[in-house]
Amino acid sequence: MTLYKEKHVVAIGGGHGLGRILSALKDFGENATGIVATTDNGGSTGRIRHCQGGIAWGDTRNCINQLITSPSISSMMFEYRFKGAGELDGHNLGNLMLTALDNLSVRPLDAINLIRNILKVDINIIPMTEHPSDLKALAKNGQWVTGETSVDEMAERLVRLDLWPEVPATSEGVLAIEQADAIILGPGSFLTSIMPPLLLPEIGRAIEVNSDAKLIFIENLSPESGPAGKMSLKEKLEWCERACRGRKIDIIVGEGKHPELSNWNCFTTSLASPNREWRHDRDKLQSVIESLLIE
Repeated sequence: MTLYKEKHVVAIGGGHGLGRILSALKDFGENATGIVATTDNGGSTGRIRHCQGGIAWGDTRNCINQLITSPSISSMMFEYRFKGAGELDGHNLGNLMLTALDNLSVRPLDAINLIRNILKVDINIIPMTEHPSDLKALAKNGQWVTGETSVDEMAERLVRLDLWPEVPATSEGVLAIEQADAIILGPGSFLTSIMPPLLLPEIGRAIEVNSDAKLIFIENLSPESGPAGKMSLKEKLEWCERACRGRKIDIIVGEGKHPELSNWNCFTTSLASPNREWRHDRDKLQSVIESLLIE
C-alpha cells in the first residue's frame, strides 16, 4: 500500500500502550516513530537508575519487545528476566544491556538503534530525552512528590506535573514530529506515559507548529487508578492541549460516546481485543489509523 511509503506517523507514550500502537504501525516500517517516556523509577528500571543513574529503559525495552516479529536467541536474551534470591532477581536482561551500552558512553539513541538492528525492528524508537529526569507533581492539598511511582500512589487530585530537572528533548524526536502526517497520543497511563514527553517544551512546540498533522488521542479501554483515575477525559484533553501550547486535538478515538466533548471530534469504534477487553486489538488500531490518514 502506498500509504505506508508516503505517510509518516509518530506515536507518543510509554510502556504497553505505546508498544501496542507501534505494533499496529508495523507496516509503516521506518516511516513510523515511537517517542518513549523515560521517567519510570519502579521495578528493574528503578533499581538500575538508583544504582547506575541514567534514563529509564523499561518502556523502551517493552516497545521493542512488542515489535519483535522473528523470535530468536537474541530476542529471548533481550526479554530474559532473572529469577532467584540474589540481587539479579527481577532484573530484565534487556534493561541491563541498554544500561551497559550507556555506561560505555554509547549515546542512548545509538544504543537503541544497535539493539533494533540486532532484533530486526524497523520502526524507529526514540527516547523523549537522553538525560535523566523524574516526574514531579503538585497535589491539590499543596503536597509535592517526586518520582513516577510516588505520583501513581498519590491520593489527591493533581494540579500540576513537571519534569525535574528540566532536560532537552531528543532532537531526532522533535524532527520526526515536525515531519509527521499524524501524531498519536495514547493509549496508556495518562500521567506517567502520555504526559512526560509532552512536558518537554520542544515536543509541545513541535506539535503546535505542525498544524498539517492530524493530532489523534486514543482512549484507554479500562479506567485508571491513582490520580489519573480522578481526571475526566475532558481534563486529560485539556492538559494535553495546554502542553502543546493550545494546539487542538483533532480526533478522539474510543469505544464510548462522550456528549460532554462537544468541542472535539470523537470517532467511536470497536477497539478491544476479542480475548482481552482491556487491551487494544492491533488490527483494529491499524485499520482506524489508516482510515484517518486516508481522509
